Amino acid sequence: MSILLYFIIAAVFLIAAAITGYSLLNRKSVPVALFRDALRNENCGNFEAAIQGYENALAEINKSRFPSGKLIQKINGKLKVLKTVTSYQANFHYENTRWPIPDLMNGSFH
Repeated sequence: MSILLYFIIAAVFLIAAAITGYSLLNRKSVPVALFRDALRNENCGNFEAAIQGYENALAEINKSRFPSGKLIQKINGKLKVLKTVTSYQANFHYENTRWPIPDLMNGSFH
């Protein structure tokens, strides 16, 4: 066989290896996709949807053979903060009935 044939075979092998490696590296796991969607919901202000998305991602991580400790820690931290924020928003129905609030523009009280 000629040396040109060896170069062609090597080039085909390298192209096949590059395509396979690229497809394996760009494949995202389900928990990472759920985490990304929950993060997007959190940034948009949809805290309830973000909590649900983080809980779904945590459930998918626990189903996997090799759970990622860093991702679990990130999700647990975000869930703790989001649950605190939502409970604060739910309980923030404070009305100041003891002291009137002055309206400085009109010179009256509410």
